[in-house]
Order: sequence, then C-alpha cells, then structure tokens
Amino acid sequence: MQTIAIALSLAITVVAVAMVARTASRMVRIVRLGRSDPARFEQPGKRIRSTLVETLGHTRMLRWTVPGLAHWFVFLGFIVLFGSLVEAYGELFDDHFGLPLLDGFGPYGAVVEVIAGLTLLGILTLIAIRLANRPSVAGRRSRFLGSTQWQAYYVEATIVGVALAVFTLRGLRVALGTFPYGRGNVVSTFLGEHVFGSMSEHALHNALYVAVTFKIAISMLWFIVIASNIEMGVAWHRFTAPFNIFFKRFPERTALGPLRPMAVSFEDPQDDDVYGAGKVEDLSWKQLLDLPTCTECGRCQSQCPAWNTGKPLSPKLLVLALRDHLFAKAPYLLDPENASDAAKAEAERPLVGTFEQGGVIDPDVLWSCTTCGACVEQCPVDIEHVDTILDMRRYQVLIESSFPSEAGVMLRNLEQQGNPWGLAPASRNDWMADLPFEVRVATGHLPDDVEWLFWVGCAGALEDRSRKVTQAVAQLLHTAGVSFAVLGSQEGCTGDPARRLGNEYLFTELGKANVELLNGKNVRKIVATCPHCANTIAREYPQLGGDYEVLHHTQLLAQLIEDGHLVPITKVDADVTYHDPCYLGRHNQVYTPPREVLGAINGLRNTEMHRCKERGFCCGAGGARMWMEERIGKQVNVERTDEALATGADIVSTACPYCMVMLSDAVQAKKSDGTAAEHVEVLDVAQVLARSLVRDDPAYRAATAPAEPSPPVAAPETAAAAEPEPAGAPSGPEVG
Repeated sequence: MQTIAIALSLAITVVAVAMVARTASRMVRIVRLGRSDPARFEQPGKRIRSTLVETLGHTRMLRWTVPGLAHWFVFLGFIVLFGSLVEAYGELFDDHFGLPLLDGFGPYGAVVEVIAGLTLLGILTLIAIRLANRPSVAGRRSRFLGSTQWQAYYVEATIVGVALAVFTLRGLRVALGTFPYGRGNVVSTFLGEHVFGSMSEHALHNALYVAVTFKIAISMLWFIVIASNIEMGVAWHRFTAPFNIFFKRFPERTALGPLRPMAVSFEDPQDDDVYGAGKVEDLSWKQLLDLPTCTECGRCQSQCPAWNTGKPLSPKLLVLALRDHLFAKAPYLLDPENASDAAKAEAERPLVGTFEQGGVIDPDVLWSCTTCGACVEQCPVDIEHVDTILDMRRYQVLIESSFPSEAGVMLRNLEQQGNPWGLAPASRNDWMADLPFEVRVATGHLPDDVEWLFWVGCAGALEDRSRKVTQAVAQLLHTAGVSFAVLGSQEGCTGDPARRLGNEYLFTELGKANVELLNGKNVRKIVATCPHCANTIAREYPQLGGDYEVLHHTQLLAQLIEDGHLVPITKVDADVTYHDPCYLGRHNQVYTPPREVLGAINGLRNTEMHRCKERGFCCGAGGARMWMEERIGKQVNVERTDEALATGADIVSTACPYCMVMLSDAVQAKKSDGTAAEHVEVLDVAQVLARSLVRDDPAYRAATAPAEPSPPVAAPETAAAAEPEPAGAPSGPEVG
C-alpha cells in the first residue's frame, strides 16, 4: 500500500508542478503584452508595506464583516496548512515524520489544529453565503450573477476536503502513537482515541497511506484544474492578488485616483501612438493583470449604480469579458503565424461593438458608467475598473468619433464657450449681482491680502440652482472674514466632463489654459464648491504643471466653524439626510467635514441613508452622464432620491452642483406626481449653514432659497449661445 501511495502521490505532483509552471509562465507573457506603465514601480518599500497590511490584515475584505472574517480564516489556512502538506509527503515514507525545527513543538501543533478548524468554519460560511445569494434565488441582485459557479464550488469543496484530511491524518497518527504534538490538540486526540482507536496497527497504516494520498491528490488536482483554466480567477487570485495590490495606483489609499494621462504627445503625434484602448493589448500591463486577478466575488457589481438600475454595465462582467477575450486572443498575439483559426477569429473581434458586430464590450455597457468609483472602492484585490473603461472611451471618442450624440453638444460648448452650457463667458459674473458686498475679481497677480482663490466652476456660475450655492458660500466666507477673490469671466471649465467622456485632447487644452492662468496669477490656495473641479485641479492638474492647495468648500466651512469664525446660532428645525457626492467622498475621502457642518447646526436632525459614505450611491451625473440621456432601466437619480425620501427628511443635502441638479430634478418630478411632499428641499450644505446664521437678512434668504430647475440651454450653434462676450459685463472690483 505504501508503494502505491508513493507512486501515485509523486506522479500527480510532478504533473501538477509542470502544468502550473507552464501556465504561470504563459500568464506572465500575456500580461507583458500590455503597454508600459513605469509609475507602478515607484516607492517599492511603501508598496511592500501596503501590500502586507492589505493582504495579511484583509483590510478591504473586512469591510463586509462576516464574509471578510470567513475569507481571512481560509486565507490563514492556505498559508499555515501548507506545512501539513509538506508533512503529508514525509508521512508517505515515515509515519514518525515531523517538520524540521517544529517536530514535537506543541504550540505549533495547537496552531495547526485551530487554523484547520477555522478554515473549515470559514469555507462552510462562504459556501452558505454563496448558496443564499445564488442567482436562482436572488436574481439580478445576486452579486454572483454571471460568475462561474462551478469553479467557485470546486475550490470550496477542495478546501473542505483539505481541512478534513488534516484532521484525519492527525487522528490516525494519534491512534498509531506517532503524533508529535501532545494531547492538547482536542479534535485530533478525540478522533485518534474514539474514532480510530479500535483499528489494528496494520489497518491504521493502510488508512494513513490512503489519507495521505487523498490529501496530496486533492491538493495537486486543484493545481492541475487551475493550470488547465488560466481564466480561473477564483483560484488564481491567490497568486496574482498580492502582485495586483503591490502594483496598484500609489500612494492612493485605494486603487481609485487621478486618471492616468495618455502616453502620447498631441503637439507631436507619432504613427505608433496609442490613443486609448482600441484593442485589448492597448491596455497597460497592470490593466491586463487586473483581468485574471478578478475573484468573481461580485462586490463591484452589487455596488454599481448602473447595474442596480437595470443598465447592462456590471464591472465584474466587463472584466470577465475582457479576460476571456484576452486569453482567447493570446495565442495570436504571442505567435500570429501558428495561431489557431479560433484565436485569429478572436483577434478580429472589435473591442467595443454591439452583439451583432461581434463586439467584446457593448457600447451601452461602456457609456453606462458614471465613474463613481464604487467598483474600485469595493474590490478586495484593487482592480481599476474605471481606468479601463475610460481608456476604451478615449479610443471611441478620439479615433472612432463614436459616442452618444447629445454628449457632442457638450463638447462643442466646451470648445467654443469654455463651459458645458454654451453660455458667454461674461455670464460667469452674473451670480455676484445680488450680493450685498463686492466680490473681488483677480485680473493680475493675487494681492498678498487675498488668501483664497474661490473657484466658482461652470455650474456654480451658470446654473440657477448652483448659483444659489455660490452666493451662500461667498456670503459665508465674507461673514467669516476670509479674504478671497474669483476669476470671473476668465475662469474656464476644468475639463472634467471632457476627460470623463474620453476626450483627453480637449481636457488637455482646457487644463493647460487654466494652469497657465493660475500660475500667472501666482495662485496657491483654491477653494471650490464643485468636487469635480476640486478633484481635477488638486489631483490631475499636477500632470499639466499645476500644483495647488485645494479644499472643497465644506472642508473650509468646517474649519471656520471649528475656529469660531462661523457660529451657527439660529435653530433650523428640520430632518436632513446627506448625500455623499462620489468625487468628494470615494474619490477624495471627504466624508466627515460636510457632516461636521450639518452637526453644528442647532435643531437639525440627520438621518443617514442606507447607502452612505464608502457605500454611497451615485446621483447619476458623473462620467459626463449629466450630459447624456438615460434611456435604459430606472434613472439613477430617481433611485437615489427614493432612498433619500424614505428617510423622511425635510432637506436632502449634498455638496456638489451635479448632485444638486440630479436630486432636485428627481424631487421636483416626484412632487409633480404626488409621491414627494411639497416642503421637501434639496440644498447644499452651505445653504443649510447659511440659514443657521441669520434669519431675516434678505441676502441670506435669497442665497438659501431653492431655485426652480433651469430650462434647457440652447446648443452652441444658436445665435444666443454663440453671442460674443458683451463689453462692460457686470463684475466685482478688480484686484491685482
């Protein structure tokens, strides 16, 4: 029996090792097909530390406590129980075998006992979670919808088998009297004395060889299966995830961060320049590494606002489609002349195209994304879904000129008038007219007595509801004694809508103009009401040569309250719920300051929505979606508004002009159909704070009153939109 056990175990081991080595080598070669991304190697020491913390501490997995703990136990078992696999090979030859240095060390035996038990408990918990959330039960809301279920169940069954084999082997050795770790191992001792204790020595030896062979075979068969299925991320992530985490965008807290610029020169284009991703190999090697790292857990899918409102976009399914396409096309990419017909056919598929066109990613999938970052925030292995989506958008916009037609109006407005609405630049000064004080307008260098440049933004200057917010912020800064100035008609769009749509060229042109303007005025500190503007200026303008200290207005207001420069004294008797803007929250981790401002207001009662902070739900405007029609499924802003109204709030508060537009439009629609109370308001945090300072000041009342939705603005080709800036446009006093 021993001879058979040795022969079988060693044979399957040799086959498994050879197959895994071959497949791992092939995976490396495939990943290296991607474009260069040298920034991924910066700060290696900090990357190692971050990887260890995130991997060993399971910091991202534990955001979902029960599955996170269960997975952590399984993860520990994968590491610690490797020693038991080594022991199994030794037991093939000697039933007294013990690990060098650890043989007879009681605490080690106890640790293995505990870890094996926790591993078994953890994997059974994960199986139960998977069964309870299987697609046949949970339907579209199942985060496992679209995942390859048999692979997951196979991996889980293997782990159950390994854990049971560990206890069986230890129990048999207790019965044989060769167990080296003493009687403190409760389960092993019980099995040895009460289950196997009545067996003869000969039977025990044969049972030991059978159990050893089973343990080795089930482990090596697992390696053979994953080597035969290179796309089996549910298994391969055990090896690729640490590398994916190590190479994530750094030093970001998560893989979510400023969009990487394209590695091309618009001034001096070359024939081999790559504009976005028109083919899967146009993605960077890190983006290709993302694909086999996907665990198919579906956390991203469960949080995606597009998927949750009936859109075809699932971040998980997008990654899986790209993964399957990459591996099917790989033989052609690695060796075109000897590739199979199937690989050549795969190479002919368009990366973005309809099902009828044989496309890998449907256009409706690509354009459903709001770039809210919920997928990246929730991914336990730091896959950067948003970057991949935007690289595909870049190619569609810059090379194919293929994008939703209504977004083209926005792009033309940006090109011709410097704002998405197509209004004349002089209109940027209109919001100052009703204020009881003069707002300083910077014409040259900012004087030394001006501390902050107030970046008003396109919406803050031109959209009626957001103008109210701008007025409230200006009034609050004036009241607090903050010295600030604005750019007035000189200010242009930061380029965020163009970049998120995929028009990197237009973003670069707008951004360079703004950076040149800001640097020419010696601007160093900027406060902005729009999270999209703040994110772009603070985190993406350094790519264009602009480095500034940027705060969102809620951050500055919270600091002014803390320092005693703003003292809310008037009671605001209302229930409020706060909506986290994605580009303020997830993209920049600003969750506390807006809540601190609301919390400082006397009488205000805050109720959090079910989905808030890191798990907040998008309003539907990001990713340039504000400028596109939403024709599929439920409207995202309606879904979010339903959740806000369910709290019973009198005030739905937010801190982003995009969110203001989307939420107030939905509230207004619900008032019209009678599903929302007439008294419900959508207000910026600054407007609510302004109400708490002065009750009877007409300027405050004007600034804090909710505005009616603006009528649609005409396209830029109309006479009104193309009207040149009039002479003598109203503005505040010039400074500098």
